[in-house]
Amino acid sequence: MEEKSAREYKRFLLEIKESVYKSQYTALKSVNKELINLYWDIGQKITKKQRLSNWGDSVVEQLAGDLQKSFPGVQGFSSQNLWRMKQFYILYAENLFLSPLVREIGWIHNLIIMAHCKDDKEKEFYISMTKKFGWTKNILIHQIEADAYQKYLHNQTNFDKSVPEKYRHQAKLAVRDEYTFGLQGLNEEYSENELEAALVKNIRNFLVKMGGYFAFIGNQFRIELEGDEYFVDLLLYHRVLKCLVAIELKVGDFKPEYAGKMQFYLAVLNDKLRLADENPSIGIILCKNKKRTTVEYALKDSNQPIGVSTYTLSKKLPKAMMKYMPTSKQISESLNGFKK
Repeated sequence: MEEKSAREYKRFLLEIKESVYKSQYTALKSVNKELINLYWDIGQKITKKQRLSNWGDSVVEQLAGDLQKSFPGVQGFSSQNLWRMKQFYILYAENLFLSPLVREIGWIHNLIIMAHCKDDKEKEFYISMTKKFGWTKNILIHQIEADAYQKYLHNQTNFDKSVPEKYRHQAKLAVRDEYTFGLQGLNEEYSENELEAALVKNIRNFLVKMGGYFAFIGNQFRIELEGDEYFVDLLLYHRVLKCLVAIELKVGDFKPEYAGKMQFYLAVLNDKLRLADENPSIGIILCKNKKRTTVEYALKDSNQPIGVSTYTLSKKLPKAMMKYMPTSKQISESLNGFKK
């Protein structure tokens, strides 16, 4: 650097260091609003200084080295992270709606959203959900990989009128528009019992595909009413919603009468099984196919929270998952449990 430029850079370095000093040192060790504000400030200063002084990219490398020397042991001042701060500022500086929101979640969460989300509405969705439900880094990645935003927009439920507002969004996230299950050993024409047996045999993968917050209670779960027996295909528990989740499996198209049956199940579960500190039960009807208008009318007047989703069965599975898959013999043996 020329002498004048060197002096200018020295003053610039002091300015950056002053910004760091002003931020509480403890905030540098944690992901919080103060740290995000600091990174925003550094990104803004780098951006403006490069524009005004026509400095090249090498200044970021030099700045990173000097900051690391000035603050030994403090993470976050690598050249790569400084570039991220600049990108972070440029991305949100003129976005008056998102710029306050990004300060409400952690830095690593912001980086994940920046890397995977292009649309502002999609960014808003993941930022808001992360803040509202305290998503960890891994949960956020899982939700993005599972296309939670798209499935949140397209899923079919009646939760807007049947679920309390305080956990309505999380309930919607619990019901996707479509699920893909990797199952081995099913024939082309399989029955509902065979599908259920295969899912139960592969319960670990099934619960992951359902969203990761579910715990398995039982299959063919028996409920009794005035001497008559009824059986819920699968009964789960949602740890965040703190409610029972009844699942009905259908190997064909959705039919309106399925909603009536599910409404009956939920009413009985709430009255006979739900604990005092649990929220009302939710029902999910899993069908091979559905007509969206038919689903809308079927759920229109239901006062119980019900979602209707479709499923597909993937033909190829990762080798790591093969050990969890049931064989044809295991499915046949499992079906014996359904026989009277």
